[in-house]
Amino acid sequence: MPSMANPPPALAKELRHCLAAAISDFKAYDVPAVCKRLGLGDGTAEEAFSSKYKYASSRIASRSLDEVLGAARALLAEHEDFPLTEAAHKVEETRVTTISEITRRRIAALFDGKSLCTEIEEIDLLRRIWPIETMPSVYQSSDRHLADDIRQHTINNDDWSNRELLENLGAFTCSQAQFFRFLEHVTDPLAQKPERQAELVANINVYLAHDHYRLLQIREASGCPYYAVKPAPKGSPADAAITEVLKAFDPGDIHGRWEAAMKRRETEPAGAITLARTLLEDVCKWIIHEAGEEWAESDDLPILYRKLAKILKLAPDDHTEQVFRQILGSCQSIVESLGSLRNKLGDAHSIGPRRARPAPRHAELAVNLSGAMSTFLVSTWKAMQDNG
Repeated sequence: MPSMANPPPALAKELRHCLAAAISDFKAYDVPAVCKRLGLGDGTAEEAFSSKYKYASSRIASRSLDEVLGAARALLAEHEDFPLTEAAHKVEETRVTTISEITRRRIAALFDGKSLCTEIEEIDLLRRIWPIETMPSVYQSSDRHLADDIRQHTINNDDWSNRELLENLGAFTCSQAQFFRFLEHVTDPLAQKPERQAELVANINVYLAHDHYRLLQIREASGCPYYAVKPAPKGSPADAAITEVLKAFDPGDIHGRWEAAMKRRETEPAGAITLARTLLEDVCKWIIHEAGEEWAESDDLPILYRKLAKILKLAPDDHTEQVFRQILGSCQSIVESLGSLRNKLGDAHSIGPRRARPAPRHAELAVNLSGAMSTFLVSTWKAMQDNG
């Protein structure tokens, strides 16, 4: 196991406490063997009978954080313990990019005034995600558990909003792993009708994108998609440069089209391909308009590009150097191919029973080509303006 980054002392202390508490759940006569099995050393049964928690704590205290985390993971492999699982996740997550509380609360707002699920009872959904039958009551009552509070305030009286419910479950402060578990269960086809599932996945991904995560489909069963939270694809190295040029040219429509195309490359390849062509059409129309020329509503992408190529002197016939003629001829072929690709693989037309379905790699190719061509056209137009 790689050496741990230094987590906040409170997290390290909590992990040590939770591990000792989990060991204390065993019978006193088993505790020495458990500690020995976890690499924490052993002792006498009499010491364990005196205080199981102190017995475990005294052996944990002398161990490094890496060793404590290893012992926790070994114990969790054979013994479920929610507090220990949470403590271990939080320590491990000091090494990775985590989503913010802002993102968690914005996602929670998607359930304002709406049910958490549409196919099963809410409390049944929550049982799949949190051990609510054993979690402590929000009222610190010794004879109640969180499940009792949930029944009281969401079924009997219905006076907790979903945001209050999620806050009392700890959704805004739990480990990232636990919050992702919530997202995966709340978008599960067993919990949501197809329309609500699609809506939730799309809206949740808008917020997760800010922290570089996405709900990605991992499998399909009975025609229904299942999702898991994964790090968002980093995209092409040229994304930032293209973004800068297009945002400076038109921060509204054109830049917005480019941003939407980038976001859909992995999750909606057909839509990304359609946007790739539309982006190039927009750039052509904007530059033709700025140049004082006309274009017709019926003009498709190849026609628009040929008109723009004349304005920018990018037609192969405008150059004598063979290498430039070849490059510019290839540019024209790229534009025409993007138009054909959109017709074949985009989402502007029905795919039909025999149409090929695009993969993310096809969308990445189309979007990157469109972005590169758009940047070239905009930069050429700007250079012409600067040179008078």
